[in-house]
Amino acid sequence: MKKKVLITGSNGFIGYHLILKCLEKGLVVVAAVRSGSRYEHLKDLPVHILTLRYEDVHDLRQRLEEVSPDYIIHAAGSTKAPDYETYYETNVTYTSHLLAAAQELGVKKLVFISSLAALGSLPYDSTQRIHETTPPAPLTSYGRSKLAAEHCITTEKNIPWVIIRPTAVYGPREKDLLVMIKGIRRGWEAYIGTRPQKLSFIYVKDLAAAVVESCLRENAINRSYNISDNRCYDRYAFGNAVKRALNRKTFRLHVPLPLVRGIAWLLEKLSPKVPVLNREKVRELVAENWDCDSSLAARELGFQPEYDLEAGLEETIKWYKEHGWI
Repeated sequence: MKKKVLITGSNGFIGYHLILKCLEKGLVVVAAVRSGSRYEHLKDLPVHILTLRYEDVHDLRQRLEEVSPDYIIHAAGSTKAPDYETYYETNVTYTSHLLAAAQELGVKKLVFISSLAALGSLPYDSTQRIHETTPPAPLTSYGRSKLAAEHCITTEKNIPWVIIRPTAVYGPREKDLLVMIKGIRRGWEAYIGTRPQKLSFIYVKDLAAAVVESCLRENAINRSYNISDNRCYDRYAFGNAVKRALNRKTFRLHVPLPLVRGIAWLLEKLSPKVPVLNREKVRELVAENWDCDSSLAARELGFQPEYDLEAGLEETIKWYKEHGWI
């Protein structure tokens, strides 16, 4: 009998690719979405759509009982919010409610999609890479909320768990890095300041493969894994790869950090929603060192990313073109 997986945040960028990977693995997929969410892109997939109300534990429990999942992949959450309280509600409280609702349902494992932001960055000249035992020092409210959500997971006694911490994720359907790609297509390549950086990335298909593998591997129990393509890139690598994929030349501009902070502040004041460029995001964008070690996932999950930044961006940009995103 086929195993059943419930994926929260299924209509999101990462959630969509998790669905595809789970279907590829022969799993029955329950695609969980919040009321009012748009999920037209899921309607042609062989999945069961389930609406969840995370604020109501009793209703959550009833909904989970209806589908009785073997596994839960919790990918829902906020990546942009106006304040820590909002991040806490969606990333921490709702995670706690999901855990409470899943008690005594026989769930074999819950995989939580956290973020490298929960650990924070390192100094540029550090001799270490960011690994699972790096002392957490998140830079933003988002990172702090993800770390608090991890605490909810790690103190869970009744449901086996895995925590996945991806670095910067890119790929088809991603919208934040798409802003930079569009700028490069127009001939502009903007950077904040001039200080060197060490960066890491993960193609969404490789991330989905790692998540689903951690879900299905019986030996992956009560463990945390950092996920990247296990390469370290300089601050210009992403832009250079985009230029090659688009066959574009650009004017490279270095914008002073104080000016960027001012622009982010102004955007926050004028935008009805939290803008892509906000003051907290700037902290992550200018951090010196996001070099991520994913060797533990390689050893325990057999994780071997198929894409480096060059190959992943080439495929991503092809998708953007085919679907009219650029």
